[in-house]
Order: sequence, then C-alpha cells, then structure tokens
Amino acid sequence: MTTTPIRRRSTQRQPITRPRLEAALAAARRGWPVFPLYPFSKRPAVKDWENRATRDEAEIAAWWEAAPYNVGVACGPAGLVVFDLDTVHGAPPPEDWADLDLTHGRDVLRILAERAGQPDPMDTYTVTSPGDSEHRYLEAPPGIELRNTAGAAGRGLGPYLDVRASGGYIVAAGSVRRINGKPRYYRISRDVPLAPLPQWLITPLTPPPLPEREPVRLSTGRRIGAYVQKALDEEADRVAHAGSGTRADITFKAAAKLGELVGAEVLDEAVAVEALLLAARVHVGVDRWTENEALHHIGNGIARGRNNPRVIDLSG
Repeated sequence: MTTTPIRRRSTQRQPITRPRLEAALAAARRGWPVFPLYPFSKRPAVKDWENRATRDEAEIAAWWEAAPYNVGVACGPAGLVVFDLDTVHGAPPPEDWADLDLTHGRDVLRILAERAGQPDPMDTYTVTSPGDSEHRYLEAPPGIELRNTAGAAGRGLGPYLDVRASGGYIVAAGSVRRINGKPRYYRISRDVPLAPLPQWLITPLTPPPLPEREPVRLSTGRRIGAYVQKALDEEADRVAHAGSGTRADITFKAAAKLGELVGAEVLDEAVAVEALLLAARVHVGVDRWTENEALHHIGNGIARGRNNPRVIDLSG
C-alpha cells in the first residue's frame, strides 16, 4: 500500500514587501522622491517626510524591506503638481456649482478649462485610486512655489478637486488600500509623459504677493516689546482660525509677517516658530494637514519675511 506524503505548509513568512518596494523604486526612477506610508494607509510612516523623501535606491530598499509600506511621493521635491479629482460625496457643492450636474472632480476641471477657453489637461500621467479618484500628475513650473488647495474652500479651484503641490504628497501607483476587506490598488490609468502645468492654472495656484508695509513708528524699547507681542498673538490667532483650504496660505503669510520682525532683530526666530506651530497644531489631521506641512510653510514664510526686514522708526 502506498501513501501520499503530506505536504506541510511552510511556516516561513512569505515575502510581502516586494511589490511595494518595486512601486517605490518605479516612482523614484521617474525622478520622484518617495517616503513610506503606513501599510494599507495614506498616513506618513516617518516624520519630516518631505525632507526625508529620497530617490536613493539603497535607502528605499532599507525602508521597504522592513515592512510592506505604501508609497508616498513628495510633490514639491518631485517638481509635481497633482490634481486629486474625487468622486462626488459629502456636502452639496457651493451654490455657483450646484446646477452643473457634477458626478466627479473630472467634471470640475473640465468646466474650469472651458471657462478659461483652454483644453482640459488630461493628456498626462494619471493614477486611479481604489476609491475611483483620479490623480493627474503635471510638471510644476520652475522657481514658483504653488499652493495646496482643498475643494472650493478659501482659494480652492472647485469642489471635489484638491491640489497637491509644495508641502503636499500623493499616494503612488502600486500602493494598496483595503476596501470592504479586500485589497484594492492604486493603478496607472494613463502612462504617458508628464504635461506641464498650463499657465491658466499656474496663476490661481500662485500665492498672492505680500503687501508692502509702512514703517511702524515707535518711541521706546518698551513699546517695541508690546508691539512684537501683539504681532505674535495676532498672527498666531490667524493661523489657529484658518479655514479649510486656507491653512497653507494663512500660515505662510503669518510666518512672513513675523519673519519681517526677525529680520529687524526685534523677534527671536525660535519664538516665532514655536508660536505659529502651536497655533497650527489645532489643524493636524484635518484635510490631511500635518505638522510637517505646517513647519514647511512656517519656515518658508519666515525666510521670506527675514529678507524684507520691517523698518521701525524710533524718532516719532
């Protein structure tokens, strides 16, 4: 009598990180710095992700061999502006969009193009998310730091349309989410070269220039201290009360104003950063706002303001 040998299931863990590693390397080979997101998630798995994002393949291998991380692309360092076109969901659109029979963020971008008398920027590298959002990648213009936006709020372009630019990130193709308990992938739906961001979209995404400020007339050192404290409190309050879609813009402007005082050597930079960061932390976790994004805009704003020191006239 012959017996069939029993095949024992291997107790060794099967490699599960390889597809995510390959996705990270594929993005890096396109020239896009990447960083890990928690498995099956869109949340960064590392702090200071924008500065730590890399194209170094050895560093990428070390990260993704440790766990099956999803893949984040840091848009600013990658020179990308990504349009996140979402399905219609949540609250109804604003009144000026309510009668347009919107079914997807694609409709919003198409209508914006029609209003501008320009072609819809659809012939570019595109990824479709597990939730049927469409991520259109475009090449950012050199030398201009563009804003992130969320829907139609603040200076946003329209409902169901978010913009990821400097200080923002996007989930790369090959990443995976669980939808109703099943794995669903971010997949490339249009594999063509990047199109440049058209001028008609550059203009509304460019932060407005800061207004010129008249010299503040003060008479004593004590009054300087009171003035600086008042400015610190007011700018921190503006950041704390920033609405959806306006946080990046308001945080940058507040930091630039305090940076003018840093440049005038009447305010310590560390004090300015601490005050603004404490204010910005109330927004962390809302609309994908992160502490790292707040620090990014605070640092850039202070650097800009420092180069334009406020003139304080003590003769009055």
